[in-house]
Amino acid sequence: MPEPHLRAADTDRAAVADVLGRHMAAGRLTVAEYDERLARAYAAKTYGELAELTADLPTAAPAVRPDPLPAVGGSAPARRHGGWDGDPQSWRSWVTTSLIVLTIWAATSLASWEFLYFWPVWVIGPWGAVLLAQTLTRGRDDR
Repeated sequence: MPEPHLRAADTDRAAVADVLGRHMAAGRLTVAEYDERLARAYAAKTYGELAELTADLPTAAPAVRPDPLPAVGGSAPARRHGGWDGDPQSWRSWVTTSLIVLTIWAATSLASWEFLYFWPVWVIGPWGAVLLAQTLTRGRDDR
C-alpha cells in the first residue's frame, strides 16, 4: 500500500471492503466485526486508516488442496457393458420429453374418442436415433 498519510480513493475503500468480505466468508471475522470494519473502511480518509483494518488478517490466500490423482492402472476409463456409455442426462431428457408428448397424444386421442395420427414419432424418433448413434459410436473414438 502507498504511504500511510496519502488520501485513499473510493476504489481503495471498495477493495478493502472486498477483502473484509472474503475474510468474513472464510470465518476469520464475525458479522459484528465485519460491520464495524466495513463502516470504518468507508469512513477512512488515508491509506494508513485502511491498512489498520486488515493488519491482523492474513494477506496470502490459503493453500489450495490439489485434486486427487487418477487411479493407477488402466489408462482408459472403465466401460459399461455393450458400449452403452452415452451421456445419461441426454437420455433422461429424451425419456422425459417422450413421456410428455405421449401423454399429450393420449389425452387428445381420448378426448376425441379415436386414435389420432401418431405425431409423437416425429419428436421421439429422430432425437432417439441421433442419441443412439452417438452412444454406439462414442466408444469407437476411444479405441
